[in-house]
Amino acid sequence: MTTGHGQTPTDDGVPGGAAAPPGVSRRGMLSGALLAGLGGAVVGAAGGGSAAWAMATSDAATVDDTDTVDLDRSYPYYGTGHQGGIETQPQRHTVFMTFTLADTATKSSLQTLLARWSAAAAVLQQGNSVGAVQPSNGVAPPGDTGEAAGLSPASLTVTIGLGPTLFDDRFGLAPHKPAAFSALPTLNGDTLDPKFTGGDLSVQACADDPQVCYHAVRNLARLGRSVVTPFWAVLGFGRASAGPGQQTPRNLLGFKDGTRNIQTDQQYSEFVWVQNGDQPWMEGGTYQVVRKIRMLLETWDTDRVGNQQQIIGRHKEEGSPLSGAHEMDTPNFAAKTSTGDPVIDPVSHVALAARENNGGMMIRRRSYNYTDGLDANGELNAGLLFIAYQNDPQHFVQLQNRLGAHDLLNEYIRHVGSAIFAVPPAPEKGHYLAQQLFTAS
Repeated sequence: MTTGHGQTPTDDGVPGGAAAPPGVSRRGMLSGALLAGLGGAVVGAAGGGSAAWAMATSDAATVDDTDTVDLDRSYPYYGTGHQGGIETQPQRHTVFMTFTLADTATKSSLQTLLARWSAAAAVLQQGNSVGAVQPSNGVAPPGDTGEAAGLSPASLTVTIGLGPTLFDDRFGLAPHKPAAFSALPTLNGDTLDPKFTGGDLSVQACADDPQVCYHAVRNLARLGRSVVTPFWAVLGFGRASAGPGQQTPRNLLGFKDGTRNIQTDQQYSEFVWVQNGDQPWMEGGTYQVVRKIRMLLETWDTDRVGNQQQIIGRHKEEGSPLSGAHEMDTPNFAAKTSTGDPVIDPVSHVALAARENNGGMMIRRRSYNYTDGLDANGELNAGLLFIAYQNDPQHFVQLQNRLGAHDLLNEYIRHVGSAIFAVPPAPEKGHYLAQQLFTAS
């Protein structure tokens, strides 16, 4: 079988690697790596070898085989109704990048860029190169940067968004700006860094191989070099949301993240997809809100677990609400302790964010953990790349203003980056993203 940018990989998509079944369980994969890479050294360690071996083998024996990675899986770009990377089962890695348009950019060059990006996304999502990695002419630059040559598609999705700044007076698009779409206002809790705020365009590449993500964004940036400049970017790992059949992952605070997320077609229809809007080019699209949230991890790590659980409103290990025993139990915000106090603090994160306390409102969370290494003080510079999709940006604004004003978690987090983008529906084959925006009278 030939896949992965014209080269023939082994079953795990890596030339020369040991063959593995297409579906590889995450915990099984990690356990195997632990035993293969560390087994000899750990078994010989004083007092710890047998315990480590027992934990690893026990974990492998009880692995949840529904939560798997299939590096050969690919998704089509054209004709899917909605862009991928929204309803798609969350992949394990992302590269998110915003772009600013050159001063010399025109409406025509913006159209051409979106057409080129659409064609490239379709090719990349099938695990192919956007051009020759090694041209026959030795003095010609490569058409593709080449770092994904030999890698499988790894469930890559490319999601492209348009910023509200595109509807200023540069391109004559103002008459086609949706009424619901504008730059986010200053929100409660904002401590934004201008270096991580806004953008004319966004690209969210998600895949189960981080190099596949990076390759996609790098090559889109390269294709747009004369029209756009990369503005800010975040490399995300360890998805912080789950889809059907996936275990709920954890954020860097150690708590499960994404419980009770939007899952059903009815929920997507009601809260995510734009329907009967005022601009035809956005029918079937959605709005993407991105927030870079730094977590003050050293401070959090010294807090007692009981206080952490009160702040979040859930048990740390199981993920269950403090009023329940299982992760998916519906929180009981009326439950009282023996002393008459609420079991779930009314200003805990769960209580403030729950649909029951927000008029039934929901947003589609599709977040990732991130790390930027260490800051100037030698502290961990890491947190959550929060990504949400909703058919009305005011839903996010209302929710964040409530959280920003009252959330107990605010002591441990800082909202340092922010942006909003309109995400049009996926184009049909032979067309390009947002084409109707440019052809509308």
